Amino acid sequence: PKPSDKPRINGAKIYGQRPGKPFLYKIAATGKEPLSYDAVNLPAGLKIDKKKGIITGSVKDKGEYTVSVTVKNKLGSAKENIKFAIGDLLALTPPMGWNSWNCWGLAVDQEKVIASAKVYIEKGLAKHGWTFINIDDGWEIVGKSTAPKRDPQGNILVNEKFPDMKALGDSIHSMGLKFGIYSSPGPLTCGGYTASYQYELKDAMSYASWGIDYLKYDWCSYDQIAKDTSLAERMKPYFVMRDALKQIDRDIVYSLCQYGMSNVWEWGEKVDGNLWRTTGDITDTWESMSGIGFSQIENAKYAKPGRWNDPDMLVVGWVGWGPSLHPTKLTPDEQYTHISLWSLLSAPLLIGCDLTRLDDFTLNLLTNDEVIGIDQDPLGSQAVPVIKKGNIQVWKKKLADGNFAVGIFNLGNETETFTFDFTEAALNGKSMLRDLWRQKDLGSFNGKYECKIPSHGVILLKVN
Repeated sequence: PKPSDKPRINGAKIYGQRPGKPFLYKIAATGKEPLSYDAVNLPAGLKIDKKKGIITGSVKDKGEYTVSVTVKNKLGSAKENIKFAIGDLLALTPPMGWNSWNCWGLAVDQEKVIASAKVYIEKGLAKHGWTFINIDDGWEIVGKSTAPKRDPQGNILVNEKFPDMKALGDSIHSMGLKFGIYSSPGPLTCGGYTASYQYELKDAMSYASWGIDYLKYDWCSYDQIAKDTSLAERMKPYFVMRDALKQIDRDIVYSLCQYGMSNVWEWGEKVDGNLWRTTGDITDTWESMSGIGFSQIENAKYAKPGRWNDPDMLVVGWVGWGPSLHPTKLTPDEQYTHISLWSLLSAPLLIGCDLTRLDDFTLNLLTNDEVIGIDQDPLGSQAVPVIKKGNIQVWKKKLADGNFAVGIFNLGNETETFTFDFTEAALNGKSMLRDLWRQKDLGSFNGKYECKIPSHGVILLKVN
């Protein structure tokens, strides 16, 4: 269903920032414009723009602050408590954003990035909690170029496609959004551009000066540097950048991209990673998406607030990995499976499509607040499979309110009828079921629920 004209506050109800660092938080809310925003009990050092719903400033003292947020329009008002956790941890819920790679690849430029940010506002994605605008590879100087890669002080230089990184960051921040960037611990990025090896602190300082909020740090050419494939060598470059990020006056979410080598989920927290890739690159096929998504089992116990398993970016909408784009090859049912499964997995949600070509179906797919709410649940639990019968898999996720989210997936090539037995999933005999995609109560069921699931499709339920 389309959002109501009455105000509703969406997105995560907890947000983490470190003491003394620049604070930026946009209240995610739907409702007929114009909306007005207010926040009571803001910690000292913060202020709210009541027209835009953007909270800025800096909080000196550690602590958990419960802020009462109100959003109003002519039709009514909505009120929610949001917890601001000022402490050591960022990304208390999985990051939600856009990344340039799956559409633009190395053809990304400043205009495409700012156009994506504007779509967040114009199409309302920011009203549903979408926050980050991330540049992937292709903003640096090409490694084989004869042009200087750094200035005489060692500061990294950008290529002609990004004439002013600070202005770009300021523009993104003025919308209440956050700004992400990409590098590698090796001498070159995956695309052969200049990376951070031996310049980690210089690069972290550049990122801070541009207003960067998120760093994707991609293994790539570090294979040339690593002495061997030991765990110590795999961890080493991520410690180096961690130490650099600790020295700057800015919070930067730290995304480790090394494809699950050496079971990164077992040690990602030790290098202070907020999220870590668990897999190779995704493509927009059923084989790739389902192969990745349904294999995220062993790592489940390592997911928690501030520490997320990352099964790679979303492949809905127009994608292409370069200047030539095409509509995703996933069927509509496969796309519902994709978003449902990633939400159950507490996965970072990073849109990978050309946002300027966002059709109504894709927009609807990305703005269902009850589905997003499963991903952004503050408990931070990752779903695990509890039933596997033939082509049917049932995945279950515990929620902060004590209830559960359940995805019933059909991996087969035909529509199937399935009787979901609650006891087989260790659920109470009598439960209320809600269909999250349709935002509709299905009623009370005693022990069993019979359903039809289309090929490669899903039924996503909240079980009370």
